[in-house]
Amino acid sequence: MASLKITHIGHAAFRFESEAGTVIYLDPWIEGNPSADMTVADIDRADIVVVTHGHMDHIGDSIAICMATGATFIGSYELQLFAEANGLALASNAPMPVGIGGTQKIKDVAITATPAHHSASMSMPGTPPHPNGMAFHPDGGVSGMVLAFDNGITVYDSSDTGVFSDMQLISQMYGPQIAILPTGGVYTMGLREAARAAGFIRPEILIPCHYGEQVGQPCDIDALAAAVAVLAPATDVVTLEAKATLTYTASSHEIAR
Repeated sequence: MASLKITHIGHAAFRFESEAGTVIYLDPWIEGNPSADMTVADIDRADIVVVTHGHMDHIGDSIAICMATGATFIGSYELQLFAEANGLALASNAPMPVGIGGTQKIKDVAITATPAHHSASMSMPGTPPHPNGMAFHPDGGVSGMVLAFDNGITVYDSSDTGVFSDMQLISQMYGPQIAILPTGGVYTMGLREAARAAGFIRPEILIPCHYGEQVGQPCDIDALAAAVAVLAPATDVVTLEAKATLTYTASSHEIAR
């Protein structure tokens, strides 16, 4: 039976391991992440690193992981240029761009960028200093990501966003069994909006992220689960602590002639 392992690193960072053994890190903010229980040095292998946008808590340690493991960097065209400017122009792990509506296929997973509604910026050299000591430059937007594995399992990670009605279209086009949604309610949607998003997407499993006292974005998960039970009764809310791994197994059937 088809399966997929999903490990929550903390905040909005996740690790996926496919049935074929492909290892994917998505938005791997690790160093300095108060909810992460690991370091970049703990990562011994990665095949793909996916980045949804240029904010520090998402682009995080993506380039360092690619440099250490030879993983392929996937992100917007602007993020691709940023990664190349920071040393990822080698043939083995040259960044691959994916714009909203576009798809890149690597090994046994097709990665498609989807719309998201969020602010867009990125730390870049040569730009005027920001008051907090960082430099920012527009990164070309923010995207959610659909990971469609060859074994039929599909994950939709909305990235940082508010709820929007076209989540129904994403559901209809890609049919994700698993949705990963932010629920912090400060920089992203909160539990009320996430419950409505679950109603739009109707996944089997909803994994909340981007919340917690450690990052100043508390979320009442029990209240979220109660709201989801009303708006998407077939969806289970599954919380994952740092380094906890969910193994999803999909049903399958076979016809003999």
